[in-house]
Amino acid sequence: MSQVKVYNFMGLRRYAVIFSTVLLLVSAVSLFSQGLVLGLDFSGGTQIEVGYQQPVDVAQLRDRLDVAGFKSPVVVHFGSETDVLIRMQGEPDQSLAERVYGVLQSGNEQIELRRVDYVGPQIGEELRDKGGLGMLIALAVVMLYVTIRFQFKFSVGAVLALVHDVIITLGIFSLARLEFDLTVLAAVLAVVGYSLNDTIVVSDRIRENFRKIRKAPPVEVINESLSQTLWRTINTSLTTLLVLSALFFFGGELIHNFAIALMIGVGVGTYSSVYVAATVMLAMNVDREDLLEPEEGELVDDLP
Repeated sequence: MSQVKVYNFMGLRRYAVIFSTVLLLVSAVSLFSQGLVLGLDFSGGTQIEVGYQQPVDVAQLRDRLDVAGFKSPVVVHFGSETDVLIRMQGEPDQSLAERVYGVLQSGNEQIELRRVDYVGPQIGEELRDKGGLGMLIALAVVMLYVTIRFQFKFSVGAVLALVHDVIITLGIFSLARLEFDLTVLAAVLAVVGYSLNDTIVVSDRIRENFRKIRKAPPVEVINESLSQTLWRTINTSLTTLLVLSALFFFGGELIHNFAIALMIGVGVGTYSSVYVAATVMLAMNVDREDLLEPEEGELVDDLP
C-alpha cells in the first residue's frame, strides 16, 4: 500500500451524483428553452476592421453606432488600441460598411477601412453543423481509444465525464447569455482534450492498483488511486487556471469568452475525472478481474 494519505472520495459519490444531476438538468433546460447566443460565425453578419492613428475608446464608438441606429454592434480592440473590429449580426449588407465608416468619420478622426468580411447564414449554419459533428466524432474516437487502452467500463466512464463537462460548459454559456462563436467552440474541444488527459491519468493509476492491491475492494482501490493522483491533478489545474486568468484579464475582449469557456471546462473537468468517471466505473461493478492479466502459471488470487 502507498504511503500517501488516502481520502474517502467515493464516500461522497452519492452527493456528487446529485450535484452533477442538478447541474446537468439546469444546463439542459437552459439550452433547450433559450439556447445559445450564437456569434456572427454561426448566425451570419458583417465584420469590419478599421484602423486609427491614435488609441480610441471602443465604448465611445459603440455608443456612436447605437445612436446612429445600428442594432447591438460589437466593438472591440483588435491587436492594439488603434485597431478596432466591429461585428454586426444579420443579413450581410454590402452598403453596411460604408454607412458604418461614415458614422465613424463624423468624429473627425483619421480612419482607415482595412477589411470587410461577410458571413452568410448558410455558411454559419454549415459551421455549426460541422462543429457539432466534430464533437460527436471526438467522443466516439475517445470511447474507442479508452476501450482499447483500458477496458469498456473505463471508456463508458470517460465518455460520460466528457459529455458531462461539455453540457455544463454550454449550459453556463446559455444561462449567462455569453456569446458562442468559433473561438468558444475551439475552447470546448480543448476542454474535451484536457478532461480526457486527466481521466486517462486517473484510469491508468486505477488499473495499476487493481493489479497490485488484489485483496482490497474496488472502492478502496479507487480511493487510493485518486489520492495518489490528487496533487498532480491540483497542480495541473491551478497552473492552467493561472495561464487562463492572464488570458482573460490581459488578452483582450476577443478572447474573453474563449478564456471563460476553458476556465469553466478545467474546473468541471477536474471534478468529473474524480467523481463522474470513477463513480460510473463503480456503478458498472468494475473489479480486478476486468483488468488482471496473470502470467502463464500464475494464480489470479494471492496465496495466503
